[in-house]
Amino acid sequence: MLKDKKIVLGVSGGIAAYKAAALTSKLVQAGAKVKVILTESATQFVTPLTFQALSREPVYTNTFVEPDPNKIAHIELADWADAMVIAPATANIIGKLANGLADDMLSTTLLATKAPIFVAPAMNVNMYEHQAVQRNMQQLVEDGVEIIDANAGYLACGWIGKGRLAEPEEIVTFLDLFFIRKERMNSSLRGKKVVISAGPTQEKIDPVRYFTNHSSGKMGYAIAHAAYLRGAEVTLVSGPTNLMAPVGIKTIHIESAKEMYEAVTSLYDEADIVIKSAAVADYRPAVTYTQKRKKEPGAWAIEMDRTKDILATLGARKQKQILVGFAAETENIEQNALGKLERKHLDLIVANDISQEGAGFKGDTNEVIIYTKDAQVIKVPKAQKSEVADTLLNEIEKYEQRNLPL
Repeated sequence: MLKDKKIVLGVSGGIAAYKAAALTSKLVQAGAKVKVILTESATQFVTPLTFQALSREPVYTNTFVEPDPNKIAHIELADWADAMVIAPATANIIGKLANGLADDMLSTTLLATKAPIFVAPAMNVNMYEHQAVQRNMQQLVEDGVEIIDANAGYLACGWIGKGRLAEPEEIVTFLDLFFIRKERMNSSLRGKKVVISAGPTQEKIDPVRYFTNHSSGKMGYAIAHAAYLRGAEVTLVSGPTNLMAPVGIKTIHIESAKEMYEAVTSLYDEADIVIKSAAVADYRPAVTYTQKRKKEPGAWAIEMDRTKDILATLGARKQKQILVGFAAETENIEQNALGKLERKHLDLIVANDISQEGAGFKGDTNEVIIYTKDAQVIKVPKAQKSEVADTLLNEIEKYEQRNLPL
Protein backbone atom coordinates (compact mmCIF):
# COMPACT_ATOMS: atom_id res chain seq x y z
CA MET A 1 0.00 0.00 0.00
CA LEU A 2 2.99 2.35 0.27
CA LYS A 3 3.66 2.25 -3.47
CA ASP A 4 3.64 5.83 -4.84
CA LYS A 5 2.61 7.24 -1.46
CA LYS A 6 4.22 10.62 -0.77
CA ILE A 7 5.85 10.59 2.66
CA VAL A 8 7.47 13.59 4.35
CA LEU A 9 9.88 12.26 6.97
CA GLY A 10 10.78 14.69 9.73
CA VAL A 11 13.97 13.88 11.61
CA SER A 12 14.58 15.66 14.91
CA GLY A 13 17.76 15.81 16.94
CA GLY A 14 18.33 12.60 18.84
CA ILE A 15 20.87 9.80 18.59
CA ALA A 16 18.15 7.62 17.03
CA ALA A 17 18.40 9.85 13.93
CA TYR A 18 20.68 7.21 12.46
CA LYS A 19 17.68 4.84 12.32
CA ALA A 20 15.84 7.40 10.21
CA ALA A 21 18.33 6.71 7.42
CA ALA A 22 17.35 3.03 7.45
CA LEU A 23 13.68 4.06 7.59
CA THR A 24 14.14 6.25 4.51
CA SER A 25 15.71 3.35 2.64
CA LYS A 26 12.92 0.92 3.60
CA LEU A 27 10.19 3.37 2.61
CA VAL A 28 11.82 3.88 -0.79
CA GLN A 29 12.18 0.11 -1.22
CA ALA A 30 8.44 -0.20 -0.46
CA GLY A 31 7.73 2.13 -3.38
CA ALA A 32 7.09 5.34 -1.45
CA LYS A 33 8.32 8.76 -2.51
CA VAL A 34 10.16 10.27 0.43
CA LYS A 35 11.18 13.85 1.13
CA VAL A 36 13.14 14.50 4.33
CA ILE A 37 13.15 17.49 6.65
CA LEU A 38 16.01 17.67 9.16
CA THR A 39 15.97 19.94 12.19
CA GLU A 40 19.18 21.83 12.88
CA SER A 41 19.91 19.49 15.79
CA ALA A 42 19.37 16.43 13.59
CA THR A 43 22.12 17.59 11.24
CA GLN A 44 24.56 17.17 14.14
CA PHE A 45 23.87 13.41 14.06
CA VAL A 46 23.31 12.61 10.36
CA THR A 47 24.12 14.76 7.33
CA PRO A 48 21.57 15.92 4.76
CA LEU A 49 23.64 14.23 2.06
CA THR A 50 22.90 10.83 3.61
CA PHE A 51 19.15 11.32 3.22
CA GLN A 52 19.51 12.86 -0.22
CA ALA A 53 21.39 9.78 -1.42
CA LEU A 54 18.81 7.39 0.08
CA SER A 55 15.68 9.26 -0.99
CA ARG A 56 16.98 10.67 -4.32
CA GLU A 57 15.11 13.84 -3.34
CA PRO A 58 16.18 17.27 -2.02
CA VAL A 59 16.54 17.47 1.79
CA TYR A 60 15.10 20.44 3.67
CA THR A 61 16.74 22.00 6.73
CA ASN A 62 15.96 25.73 6.78
CA THR A 63 12.63 27.56 6.53
CA PHE A 64 14.32 30.59 5.00
CA VAL A 65 16.04 28.77 2.15
CA GLU A 66 13.65 28.68 -0.80
CA PRO A 67 15.04 26.58 -3.70
CA ASP A 68 12.22 27.69 -6.01
CA PRO A 69 11.24 31.40 -5.81
CA ASN A 70 7.80 30.53 -7.21
CA LYS A 71 6.97 28.31 -4.23
CA ILE A 72 7.06 28.47 -0.45
CA ALA A 73 8.89 25.27 0.46
CA HIS A 74 7.15 24.34 3.71
CA ILE A 75 3.69 24.96 2.21
CA GLU A 76 4.55 22.97 -0.90
CA LEU A 77 5.77 20.04 1.21
CA ALA A 78 2.72 20.24 3.47
CA ASP A 79 0.39 20.07 0.46
CA TRP A 80 2.45 17.38 -1.31
CA ALA A 81 2.40 14.85 1.55
CA ASP A 82 0.08 11.86 1.83
CA ALA A 83 1.51 11.42 5.32
CA MET A 84 4.03 13.09 7.60
CA VAL A 85 6.19 10.95 9.87
CA ILE A 86 8.40 12.28 12.66
CA ALA A 87 11.05 9.68 13.50
CA PRO A 88 12.73 10.13 15.83
CA ALA A 89 10.45 12.57 17.62
CA THR A 90 12.21 14.25 20.53
CA ALA A 91 10.44 15.73 23.55
CA ASN A 92 11.09 19.13 21.98
CA ILE A 93 9.31 18.53 18.66
CA ILE A 94 6.47 16.71 20.46
CA GLY A 95 6.02 19.76 22.70
CA LYS A 96 6.06 22.13 19.72
CA LEU A 97 3.44 20.20 17.80
CA ALA A 98 1.20 19.69 20.85
CA ASN A 99 1.22 23.42 21.58
CA GLY A 100 1.07 24.77 18.03
CA LEU A 101 4.58 26.24 17.95
CA ALA A 102 6.30 26.76 14.60
CA ASP A 103 9.86 28.10 14.59
CA ASP A 104 11.70 25.91 12.09
CA MET A 105 11.18 24.04 8.81
CA LEU A 106 9.75 20.89 10.40
CA SER A 107 7.34 22.51 12.84
CA THR A 108 5.99 25.00 10.26
CA THR A 109 5.38 22.17 7.79
CA LEU A 110 3.59 20.12 10.46
CA LEU A 111 1.21 22.96 11.26
CA ALA A 112 0.54 23.64 7.57
CA THR A 113 -0.26 20.09 6.47
CA LYS A 114 -3.68 18.45 6.16
CA ALA A 115 -2.05 15.00 5.83
CA PRO A 116 -2.17 12.45 8.67
CA ILE A 117 0.74 12.85 11.08
CA PHE A 118 2.63 9.96 12.69
CA VAL A 119 4.91 10.56 15.67
CA ALA A 120 7.53 7.99 16.74
CA PRO A 121 9.00 9.14 20.07
CA ALA A 122 12.62 8.44 21.06
CA MET A 123 14.26 9.76 24.23
CA ASN A 124 15.61 8.88 27.67
CA VAL A 125 13.16 6.86 29.76
CA ASN A 126 12.87 9.59 32.40
CA MET A 127 12.10 12.18 29.73
CA TYR A 128 9.57 9.82 28.15
CA GLU A 129 7.79 9.31 31.49
CA HIS A 130 7.86 13.00 32.46
CA GLN A 131 4.35 14.31 33.02
CA ALA A 132 4.84 17.17 30.54
CA VAL A 133 5.87 14.78 27.75
CA GLN A 134 3.02 12.40 28.56
CA ARG A 135 0.59 15.33 28.62
CA ASN A 136 1.84 16.54 25.24
CA MET A 137 1.52 13.06 23.70
CA GLN A 138 -2.01 12.76 25.06
CA GLN A 139 -2.81 16.11 23.45
CA LEU A 140 -1.46 14.82 20.12
CA VAL A 141 -3.71 11.74 20.36
CA GLU A 142 -6.70 13.98 21.04
CA ASP A 143 -5.71 16.07 18.01
CA GLY A 144 -5.79 12.96 15.81
CA VAL A 145 -2.05 12.34 15.58
CA GLU A 146 -1.02 8.67 15.38
CA ILE A 147 1.60 7.65 17.95
CA ILE A 148 4.00 4.87 16.93
CA ASP A 149 4.98 4.03 20.47
CA ALA A 150 8.54 3.68 21.68
CA ASN A 151 10.01 0.32 22.61
CA ALA A 152 11.63 -0.62 25.92
CA GLY A 153 15.27 -1.68 26.10
CA TYR A 154 18.82 -0.47 26.48
CA LEU A 155 19.05 3.24 25.63
CA ALA A 156 22.03 5.15 24.24
CA CYS A 157 22.30 7.12 27.50
CA GLY A 158 22.90 3.89 29.41
CA TRP A 159 19.46 3.68 31.02
CA ILE A 160 17.18 0.71 30.47
CA GLY A 161 13.49 1.42 29.91
CA LYS A 162 10.94 2.74 27.47
CA GLY A 163 12.22 5.28 24.97
CA ARG A 164 13.81 3.36 22.10
CA LEU A 165 12.63 4.44 18.67
CA ALA A 166 10.40 1.83 17.04
CA GLU A 167 12.40 -0.18 14.53
CA PRO A 168 12.21 1.00 10.89
CA GLU A 169 10.37 -2.21 9.93
CA GLU A 170 7.74 -1.54 12.62
CA ILE A 171 7.19 2.01 11.37
CA VAL A 172 6.84 0.84 7.77
CA THR A 173 4.32 -1.81 8.86
CA PHE A 174 2.36 0.77 10.87
CA LEU A 175 2.14 3.07 7.82
CA ASP A 176 1.23 0.20 5.52
CA LEU A 177 -1.61 -0.88 7.82
CA PHE A 178 -2.85 2.70 8.07
CA PHE A 179 -3.25 3.01 4.30
CA ILE A 180 -4.80 -0.47 3.96
CA ARG A 181 -7.26 0.42 6.70
CA LYS A 182 -8.04 3.74 5.05
CA GLU A 183 -8.79 1.98 1.75
CA ARG A 184 -11.17 -0.47 3.46
CA MET A 185 -13.10 2.11 5.45
CA ASN A 186 -16.26 1.45 3.42
CA SER A 187 -16.70 -1.82 5.31
CA SER A 188 -19.81 -2.08 7.48
CA LEU A 189 -17.44 -3.09 10.31
CA ARG A 190 -16.04 0.43 10.42
CA GLY A 191 -16.41 1.79 13.95
CA LYS A 192 -17.96 -1.44 15.26
CA LYS A 193 -16.74 -2.85 18.56
CA VAL A 194 -15.46 -6.35 17.80
CA VAL A 195 -14.32 -8.76 20.53
CA ILE A 196 -12.30 -11.80 19.46
CA SER A 197 -11.00 -14.61 21.65
CA ALA A 198 -8.03 -16.66 20.52
CA GLY A 199 -5.58 -19.34 21.56
CA PRO A 200 -5.72 -22.04 24.24
CA THR A 201 -6.28 -21.82 27.97
CA GLN A 202 -4.08 -23.37 30.64
CA GLU A 203 -5.73 -25.05 33.64
CA LYS A 204 -3.26 -25.22 36.51
CA ILE A 205 -2.60 -28.43 38.42
CA ASP A 206 0.33 -27.19 40.51
CA PRO A 207 3.12 -24.60 40.01
CA VAL A 208 4.76 -26.91 37.44
CA ARG A 209 1.92 -28.62 35.53
CA TYR A 210 -1.23 -27.62 33.67
CA PHE A 211 -3.76 -28.96 31.17
CA THR A 212 -3.98 -27.24 27.79
CA ASN A 213 -4.68 -27.97 24.11
CA HIS A 214 -3.02 -27.62 20.70
CA SER A 215 -4.50 -24.24 19.71
CA SER A 216 -1.87 -21.79 18.41
CA GLY A 217 -4.15 -18.74 18.28
CA LYS A 218 -3.27 -18.10 14.62
CA MET A 219 -6.86 -18.15 13.40
CA GLY A 220 -8.10 -15.71 16.02
CA TYR A 221 -5.16 -13.37 15.51
CA ALA A 222 -5.78 -13.41 11.76
CA ILE A 223 -9.44 -12.49 12.32
CA ALA A 224 -8.46 -9.67 14.70
CA HIS A 225 -6.00 -8.28 12.16
CA ALA A 226 -8.53 -8.48 9.32
CA ALA A 227 -11.23 -6.77 11.41
CA TYR A 228 -8.82 -3.98 12.35
CA LEU A 229 -8.04 -3.39 8.69
CA ARG A 230 -11.76 -2.90 8.05
CA GLY A 231 -11.91 -0.08 10.57
CA ALA A 232 -13.31 -2.02 13.51
CA GLU A 233 -12.42 -1.20 17.10
CA VAL A 234 -10.96 -4.58 18.00
CA THR A 235 -10.26 -6.11 21.39
CA LEU A 236 -8.41 -9.43 21.33
CA VAL A 237 -8.65 -11.70 24.38
CA SER A 238 -5.75 -14.11 24.00
CA GLY A 239 -4.71 -17.23 25.81
CA PRO A 240 -0.99 -18.10 26.00
CA THR A 241 0.53 -18.12 22.49
CA ASN A 242 3.87 -17.48 20.82
CA LEU A 243 2.33 -14.77 18.62
CA MET A 244 3.05 -11.06 18.75
CA ALA A 245 0.09 -8.84 19.59
CA PRO A 246 -1.28 -7.37 16.34
CA VAL A 247 -0.43 -3.70 15.71
CA GLY A 248 -3.20 -1.27 16.66
CA ILE A 249 -5.28 -3.82 18.55
CA LYS A 250 -6.01 -3.80 22.27
CA THR A 251 -4.91 -7.21 23.51
CA ILE A 252 -5.89 -8.72 26.87
CA HIS A 253 -3.73 -11.68 27.88
CA ILE A 254 -5.29 -14.40 30.02
CA GLU A 255 -4.32 -17.94 31.06
CA SER A 256 -7.29 -19.89 32.42
CA ALA A 257 -10.84 -20.53 31.22
CA LYS A 258 -12.08 -18.55 34.24
CA GLU A 259 -10.00 -15.53 33.21
CA MET A 260 -11.22 -15.89 29.61
CA TYR A 261 -14.82 -16.00 30.85
CA GLU A 262 -14.38 -12.89 32.98
CA ALA A 263 -12.61 -10.90 30.23
CA VAL A 264 -15.07 -11.74 27.43
CA THR A 265 -18.23 -11.31 29.50
CA SER A 266 -17.01 -7.95 30.82
CA LEU A 267 -16.70 -6.69 27.23
CA TYR A 268 -19.90 -8.25 25.93
CA ASP A 269 -22.53 -5.62 26.67
CA GLU A 270 -20.68 -2.93 24.69
CA ALA A 271 -19.72 -5.25 21.81
CA ASP A 272 -21.36 -5.28 18.38
CA ILE A 273 -19.72 -8.52 17.24
CA VAL A 274 -18.12 -11.30 19.29
CA ILE A 275 -16.08 -14.00 17.56
CA LYS A 276 -15.07 -16.75 19.92
CA SER A 277 -12.31 -18.67 18.16
CA ALA A 278 -10.41 -19.60 21.34
CA ALA A 279 -10.09 -23.25 22.31
CA VAL A 280 -11.23 -22.98 25.92
CA ALA A 281 -10.82 -25.90 28.28
CA ASP A 282 -14.09 -27.69 29.07
CA TYR A 283 -12.67 -29.04 32.34
CA ARG A 284 -10.23 -27.88 35.01
CA PRO A 285 -8.68 -29.72 37.98
CA ALA A 286 -11.01 -29.74 40.98
CA VAL A 287 -7.99 -29.24 43.25
CA THR A 288 -5.03 -26.97 42.49
CA TYR A 289 -1.87 -27.65 44.51
CA THR A 290 0.12 -24.69 45.83
CA GLN A 291 3.30 -26.80 45.89
CA LYS A 292 4.64 -29.20 43.27
CA ARG A 293 3.01 -32.59 43.74
CA LYS A 294 5.77 -35.16 44.12
CA LYS A 295 5.85 -38.42 42.23
CA GLU A 296 4.40 -41.31 44.22
CA PRO A 297 3.98 -45.06 43.58
CA GLY A 298 0.92 -46.05 41.57
CA ALA A 299 -1.52 -44.12 39.42
CA TRP A 300 -2.57 -40.51 39.93
CA ALA A 301 -6.22 -39.72 39.25
CA ILE A 302 -7.14 -36.05 38.86
CA GLU A 303 -10.76 -35.13 39.47
CA MET A 304 -12.03 -32.55 36.99
CA ASP A 305 -14.75 -29.91 37.25
CA ARG A 306 -16.61 -28.34 34.32
CA THR A 307 -15.59 -24.83 33.39
CA LYS A 308 -18.23 -22.21 32.64
CA ASP A 309 -19.53 -22.38 29.07
CA ILE A 310 -18.62 -18.96 27.66
CA LEU A 311 -20.56 -19.29 24.41
CA ALA A 312 -23.71 -20.52 26.13
CA THR A 313 -23.52 -17.62 28.58
CA LEU A 314 -23.09 -15.10 25.77
CA GLY A 315 -25.90 -16.69 23.77
CA ALA A 316 -28.29 -16.47 26.70
CA ARG A 317 -27.41 -12.79 27.24
CA LYS A 318 -27.46 -11.86 23.55
CA GLN A 319 -29.28 -8.67 22.61
CA LYS A 320 -27.92 -6.65 19.68
CA GLN A 321 -24.69 -8.61 19.26
CA ILE A 322 -23.74 -10.86 16.38
CA LEU A 323 -22.27 -13.93 18.05
CA VAL A 324 -19.90 -16.25 16.18
CA GLY A 325 -18.56 -19.56 17.46
CA PHE A 326 -16.09 -22.17 16.25
CA ALA A 327 -16.48 -25.94 16.20
CA ALA A 328 -13.28 -27.96 15.87
CA GLU A 329 -14.52 -31.48 15.16
CA THR A 330 -13.20 -34.89 14.12
CA GLU A 331 -16.53 -36.48 13.11
CA ASN A 332 -20.16 -35.60 12.30
CA ILE A 333 -19.03 -32.08 11.41
CA GLU A 334 -22.36 -30.71 10.16
CA GLN A 335 -24.49 -32.32 12.84
CA ASN A 336 -22.24 -31.15 15.68
CA ALA A 337 -21.85 -27.65 14.28
CA LEU A 338 -25.56 -27.09 13.67
CA GLY A 339 -26.38 -28.47 17.11
CA LYS A 340 -23.97 -26.02 18.70
CA LEU A 341 -25.34 -23.17 16.58
CA GLU A 342 -28.86 -23.79 17.90
CA ARG A 343 -28.08 -24.69 21.52
CA LYS A 344 -25.91 -21.67 22.12
CA HIS A 345 -28.03 -19.16 20.18
CA LEU A 346 -25.26 -18.28 17.72
CA ASP A 347 -25.59 -16.27 14.53
CA LEU A 348 -22.76 -18.04 12.70
CA ILE A 349 -20.55 -21.02 13.43
CA VAL A 350 -17.26 -21.90 11.77
CA ALA A 351 -16.72 -25.65 11.62
CA ASN A 352 -13.64 -27.55 10.59
CA ASP A 353 -12.42 -31.13 10.60
CA ILE A 354 -9.17 -30.87 12.51
CA SER A 355 -8.20 -34.40 11.46
CA GLN A 356 -7.78 -33.17 7.86
CA GLU A 357 -4.34 -32.09 6.70
CA GLY A 358 -4.05 -28.31 6.59
CA ALA A 359 -7.22 -27.70 8.60
CA GLY A 360 -6.15 -28.21 12.21
CA PHE A 361 -4.33 -26.33 14.92
CA LYS A 362 -0.87 -24.72 14.64
CA GLY A 363 -0.72 -24.56 10.82
CA ASP A 364 -0.96 -21.45 8.68
CA THR A 365 -3.88 -22.78 6.61
CA ASN A 366 -7.44 -23.77 7.37
CA GLU A 367 -10.43 -25.32 5.60
CA VAL A 368 -13.83 -24.54 7.08
CA ILE A 369 -17.58 -24.53 6.57
CA ILE A 370 -19.54 -21.53 7.81
CA TYR A 371 -23.13 -22.18 8.89
CA THR A 372 -25.46 -19.26 9.60
CA LYS A 373 -28.62 -18.95 11.67
CA ASP A 374 -30.58 -18.09 8.50
CA ALA A 375 -29.59 -21.39 6.87
CA GLN A 376 -26.68 -20.29 4.68
CA VAL A 377 -23.83 -22.77 4.17
CA ILE A 378 -20.50 -21.42 2.91
CA LYS A 379 -17.70 -23.86 2.15
CA VAL A 380 -14.25 -22.28 2.35
CA PRO A 381 -11.57 -24.42 0.66
CA LYS A 382 -8.10 -24.73 2.15
CA ALA A 383 -6.45 -21.31 2.24
CA GLN A 384 -4.17 -19.18 4.37
CA LYS A 385 -5.79 -18.30 7.69
CA SER A 386 -5.66 -14.63 6.72
CA GLU A 387 -7.83 -15.42 3.68
CA VAL A 388 -10.22 -17.52 5.76
CA ALA A 389 -10.49 -14.60 8.19
CA ASP A 390 -11.44 -12.22 5.37
CA THR A 391 -14.05 -14.67 4.07
CA LEU A 392 -15.55 -15.00 7.56
CA LEU A 393 -15.79 -11.22 7.95
CA ASN A 394 -17.41 -10.97 4.50
CA GLU A 395 -20.05 -13.48 5.60
CA ILE A 396 -20.63 -11.63 8.88
CA GLU A 397 -21.22 -8.42 6.91
CA LYS A 398 -23.62 -10.22 4.54
CA TYR A 399 -25.47 -11.81 7.47
CA GLU A 400 -25.83 -8.43 9.13
CA GLN A 401 -27.25 -6.93 5.93
CA ARG A 402 -29.74 -9.79 5.50
CA ASN A 403 -30.96 -9.43 9.06
CA LEU A 404 -31.28 -5.67 9.36
CA PRO A 405 -34.67 -4.69 10.85
CA LEU A 406 -37.20 -3.57 8.26
